[in-house]
Amino acid sequence: MITSVNNGQIKNIIQLNQKAKARREQGLFVAEGRKMFLEAPADWVSRVYLAEFVTGDTELMSHAEGFPCEVVSDSVFRQMSDTQTPQGILTLLKKPSYIEEDIWGSRAADQIHPLVMVLEDLQDPGNAGTIFRTAEGAGVDGIFLTRTCVDITNPKVIRSTMGSIYRMPFLYVESVVSLKEQLEKHHIRLFAAHLQGRNTYDKEDYQGGTAFLIGNEGKGLTDQASQAADCLIRIPMNGQVESLNAAMAAGILMYEAARQRRG
Repeated sequence: MITSVNNGQIKNIIQLNQKAKARREQGLFVAEGRKMFLEAPADWVSRVYLAEFVTGDTELMSHAEGFPCEVVSDSVFRQMSDTQTPQGILTLLKKPSYIEEDIWGSRAADQIHPLVMVLEDLQDPGNAGTIFRTAEGAGVDGIFLTRTCVDITNPKVIRSTMGSIYRMPFLYVESVVSLKEQLEKHHIRLFAAHLQGRNTYDKEDYQGGTAFLIGNEGKGLTDQASQAADCLIRIPMNGQVESLNAAMAAGILMYEAARQRRG
């Protein structure tokens, strides 16, 4: 049992939780919680850390038998955890690596039109994680993010995905403008949620190849991204509300596309 916070493994976990640079250099990230451990793809798992108080959990212990595993004293686990009420299990995972074909390759093979999200300079971890989770539910094929977006392996993002991080392909791109050529190549129209949208979101057709563009929580989309869009759409507002939360707006658009495709 590891009983000291000065243990090299523990110090590294704390660093991985706190620093995107460490996660990037090591190609590893941390996922906390029972659900995140049980749903993790086996080939992603590098090591499992169990607090002393969960060692009596037969389901967890049985599942952990197939992986390199360390038991940690409860006091040390609290210090290596990124949550206020730790569930007693932490999984060290290899960061996935995707290419564009992972996002639209299978759809192209089935002659089905891709549905993707494009996030520009999204900063809030909760928003990013919620968009991943909602995207899986709505049948989205993958997510593109500009390099100015929050790090998807941030512990708060990982928790917010509720496991969807394991199943939703994602890829960082330099900019929306640089991605535009690839979208056109795959016959994907880029729709931007924008206050100056010509039509409301429910008046457009998303049954063909579709990409939805969501911008920064405070500043919205850059002018370059807006100009790259094939169509600006707006979500109608009542009262004095000027805009919606980024994840909420993304969810509305994704599920409208899902509704049309079901119909």
